[in-house]
Amino acid sequence: MEQGSLLGVGKEAEVYENGQLVLKLYKSSKTSAFREAAILAILEDLGVDAPRVRDVGEIRGRWGLTMTRAEGGTFGEAIALQPLQASTYLDALASMHRKIHDHSGVRLPSMKSRLSHNIERAVRLDEIRRQHLLSGLRLLPEGDRLCHGDFHPWNVLGSLKRPVTIDWLDACSGDPLADVCRSYVLMHHYDRDLATAYVDAYARLTGRNPRDTLTWLPYVAAARLSEGVPDEVDSLMGLIEGSALI
Repeated sequence: MEQGSLLGVGKEAEVYENGQLVLKLYKSSKTSAFREAAILAILEDLGVDAPRVRDVGEIRGRWGLTMTRAEGGTFGEAIALQPLQASTYLDALASMHRKIHDHSGVRLPSMKSRLSHNIERAVRLDEIRRQHLLSGLRLLPEGDRLCHGDFHPWNVLGSLKRPVTIDWLDACSGDPLADVCRSYVLMHHYDRDLATAYVDAYARLTGRNPRDTLTWLPYVAAARLSEGVPDEVDSLMGLIEGSALI
């Protein structure tokens, strides 16, 4: 494995050039490298348009994987540069997201189990609110669709004609609307109007009511609290406390 120029930095890893490929080096244990490699292999079997894993290994004490390179900037950057084209990019994102959800996710972990585990770990929740959330979550559908788990405009690269979705470490099996709600929560911190417009775009495409997606909101926001993003805590608590559930 060869480490070239730095291409990008995320919460979980850094991405470097590696010849015609890219090298993704994780900040945590080698578990993440093998987990994402396994997920990418499953996606390749399913025919999902995602990077193809080529190797998993260690470089200077850190574990990573090499994979095919997704060319171009992110959709998030494109929206910022061309705000009048935002609706076009959001429609394209919704179409990509729906195609992901067309696939079975039964070979992947349960989204509801992950949400429940993360709500249990969220230290900012008092015990009464935590138990209300866990009880409400149990009533929502399990779902068996492929869910990206971290789908937002900064995880889609390329042009409108040739987009590629990256960062599949959190892929799971669940209800598509929970996955869309996760996108809403991730986007809401940066641009509330953009987040709302994305939920509306997905709803138009699928014929679902946007309120059905936001049924998941308190649970997804509460689970996000456990992910170590201190600058989002106030926003997430606002989403939880604004729910009719609590």
